[in-house]
Amino acid sequence: MGFLKDNGVVYKPVNEIDLSPHSDEVYLYADVKAPRMAGTVARIFVWFLEMKIIGDVLLYFLKKNNRIQKLVSFAVLDESPLYVPFQPYEDVKQCEESKCLDSGLTPAEQVQQAKECLQFLDKSLDESFHRWTIMDYSRAYKSQKITPLMVAERLVSAVMQSSAPGTDMSFFINYESRDILKQATESTLRYERGEPISILDGVPIAVKDEIDCMPYPTTGGSKWLHKVRPCKEDACCVKRLRSCGAILVGKTNMHELGAGTSGINPHYGTTRNPYDPNRISGGSSSGSAAVVCAGLCPVALGVDGGGSVRMPAALCGVVGLKPSFGRIPYSGVIPWNWTVGMVGILAGTVEDSLIVYAAVSGGAEAQQPTMNQQPKLYLPMLKPSNQMSIKLAKSKEWFNDCSDDIRICCLTALDNLYKCYGWQTVEVTIPDIEAMRLAHYVTIGSECAASFAHYLEKFDKSESGSDVRVALSVYGAFSSRDYLQAQRIRNRQMKIHEKIFGMADVIVTPTVGITAYEIKDDVKKTGELDYVNGASLVRYSIAGNFLGLPAVTVPIGYDKLGLPIGIQFIGKHWSEDMLIQIAYAMEALCKAEYKKPKVYYDLLTEI
Repeated sequence: MGFLKDNGVVYKPVNEIDLSPHSDEVYLYADVKAPRMAGTVARIFVWFLEMKIIGDVLLYFLKKNNRIQKLVSFAVLDESPLYVPFQPYEDVKQCEESKCLDSGLTPAEQVQQAKECLQFLDKSLDESFHRWTIMDYSRAYKSQKITPLMVAERLVSAVMQSSAPGTDMSFFINYESRDILKQATESTLRYERGEPISILDGVPIAVKDEIDCMPYPTTGGSKWLHKVRPCKEDACCVKRLRSCGAILVGKTNMHELGAGTSGINPHYGTTRNPYDPNRISGGSSSGSAAVVCAGLCPVALGVDGGGSVRMPAALCGVVGLKPSFGRIPYSGVIPWNWTVGMVGILAGTVEDSLIVYAAVSGGAEAQQPTMNQQPKLYLPMLKPSNQMSIKLAKSKEWFNDCSDDIRICCLTALDNLYKCYGWQTVEVTIPDIEAMRLAHYVTIGSECAASFAHYLEKFDKSESGSDVRVALSVYGAFSSRDYLQAQRIRNRQMKIHEKIFGMADVIVTPTVGITAYEIKDDVKKTGELDYVNGASLVRYSIAGNFLGLPAVTVPIGYDKLGLPIGIQFIGKHWSEDMLIQIAYAMEALCKAEYKKPKVYYDLLTEI
């Protein structure tokens, strides 16, 4: 890292950094100086924070005590700012057997290409618990043993049951039974004519309430945003799924304005974890993770600005895929973090994440104004190992900065990858992880503050939870210097990660530092300020967002309380085909031990 000068750190030039495991670079543990608050205490803190002079003083010390000034604002760096995490590319596939998709294919045609990548799947392994996949739905519909309309009726019944007093899982913010049944009826008629659009025809898919999906308002988990930003048409990713025949079943619950990691929402209820309804499901794509976990949908869409797909996926024991920045069109998504946000996929299985990835990815709509044309879309031929030789980069102190149960489970997974596939783990040092976390926080906060600036004058702050009001105050306190310094750190970390990927194919970490924690009674009306647990949850997510890298989390086991644990693989830009193949190989070693959640709905088996 270097030494202190005045109030800031002087960072070494990247070419002087030793990335070997014997490096003298010091791993800096998160030192969050903010007590947990909720209820009356949170309200009082917000009252002081929103006072002009007292609030300014509090915000100054919050930034200083949490090392934002030292590691970001006043840091001394050689790098110039890098505003968009886009990397030049070579248009080559990452896996030898990956299939290159021709440009100009429709979403349904891309889904057909994904289906052909499943022909080698190993179905012989006994599973203690089997999640119904997209192919299971497709085969059931074609056999006429069940229809999309029957599934939709069961789905509506299950959602009502999950929302009843005593259960109150709070999966959805909005769903419309008539619209669901109408879509299902149309799909059923297509199957009766022998004309399904694709294997996604009739498959229920849920959408995070940060993504436009007609006929629903897009609330962003708030009580006011849809009043000033009306939903006028489907987001591009939703249009693509609809064109494949998927049944869009409603808008899933989320952490208000995406401004938290727990999924606790004082307006629409806290989405509960199907493995233990007394615990969080994670945020901010909480409802999307939970509906997949609970069997209501094989797949749901989320948005990942700081791990918001991967964190809840790991906590709920499902697959979470965040593609490279720009790979999936962003139009129709609330534009509150332009350079770190990304549409992501939550799925019960890796094969389902591949199918939906194929449906929503690529095309001219995916281009960002500041990007050149992106590389071609490649899909891997899914096999347990695909005979790949993989090197996994692991930074020891960072990897081990988690609970004992997670560390042991993830180390066991790496050992199994070596024993079964011969994949080598390469020990490395990745410097300045904590500085990158804080620089990302400055970036996402600044972009959110700018995005909401013209809305904030039009609504009463009391309509938001205390946690969101604190977040908006902190976001608004970042200066242009803070933001520019954060972008210099982004440039530096891009160069560091380029060097890491010269040593290994992917970076491997736990997905989160802790498993799902308990929901306390004092959060219902105000939300919760818990930055210590929040820092533990986001610890491994930041590179994917700040640097635009693709990443995937796969469930690999459970802690002593039976709560899910996930492992994460981070790839170089545009390497989704390799990541999906690696995720499938990892899943193949673990799925025999998967456990059924306490709250689970079987939509395909006769009730």
